[in-house]
Amino acid sequence: MQLLNTLYVTTPESYIHLDNDTLRVEVEKTTRLRVPLHHLGAVVCFGYVSVSLPLMHRLADDGISLVLLDSHGRFKARLEGAVSGNVLLRQAQHGLGRDPAFALAVARNCVAGKVRNCRQVLLRGSREAKVPEEAELLSRGAADLAATLRALPTAADLDTLRGFEGEAARQYFAALTTLLRASARASFRMDGRNRRPPRDRINALLSFVYTLLMNDCRSAVEAAGLDPQIGFLHAVRPGRAALALDLMEEFRAFADRLVLSLINRGQVGANDFVEREGGAVLLEGDARKTVLVAYQERKQENLSHPLLSEPVPFGLLPHVQARLLARTLRGDTAEYLPYLVR
Repeated sequence: MQLLNTLYVTTPESYIHLDNDTLRVEVEKTTRLRVPLHHLGAVVCFGYVSVSLPLMHRLADDGISLVLLDSHGRFKARLEGAVSGNVLLRQAQHGLGRDPAFALAVARNCVAGKVRNCRQVLLRGSREAKVPEEAELLSRGAADLAATLRALPTAADLDTLRGFEGEAARQYFAALTTLLRASARASFRMDGRNRRPPRDRINALLSFVYTLLMNDCRSAVEAAGLDPQIGFLHAVRPGRAALALDLMEEFRAFADRLVLSLINRGQVGANDFVEREGGAVLLEGDARKTVLVAYQERKQENLSHPLLSEPVPFGLLPHVQARLLARTLRGDTAEYLPYLVR
């Protein structure tokens, strides 16, 4: 399997255009980068980046997605080619999306995957903690998440299930900053998860990485021939890629671990953020490039998958899971099984 690479264009006023079978990046009429199109799975542009019309056509023809984000990483638009995939699969997805029992079963497993993987983050932290009080706090957090896992089968509807998920998230984020090195906690303290806009540095970093992960999950869903708008856990709303968000849940723990690593290694520091009027905190400058490089490197790390005989790069795991979900929608498998961290 080949890992589909994503090109991130972050330099303001860049111009990207088609040069035969190559994408060329220019800044002030100077060529900065050439990338053969067959090496690319997606192109993501931050802020004021110009894209030539011939390149747009070629990306659409070659099935390479073009994603436009604002300068702070918020999603703006996405260009895709013709819709691919089996229409019968999408019909099945739409029909099963209206089946309360089926939707609840898929949503429950998405939440179970998320909670279980987040619990593994806390358990690992507890084992590695040097301070007994911190190890105990992380162990209690892991125990709370284990209680949520035991309660999930009792959820009789999506609202109850979402309530369990919300409480688990609250317990998880309450313990998460304990995994930061002590010298970074004052700068990266958080009072739970907040967004739109993020109100502290760690939430700003989490939001940035979650945006990258969501784009990859949406690409995986679309590559499998599924409709990204029709989800099971996340309610259907205009403009929301509900199914991509469903798929993303089981991978959030990977994003969280990357964020913790960036802070603990000093790759991202307190001065890499700016506070805007109204209290919004945003990742700025070269730190975004640091995060993008680290994210791309993490995507190339090989992980085992219980259903495959060979290691899989993390960047391909959303594609594997999207295809497993498609098999469930076709009726080839009894239930959707999320990817679980070992």
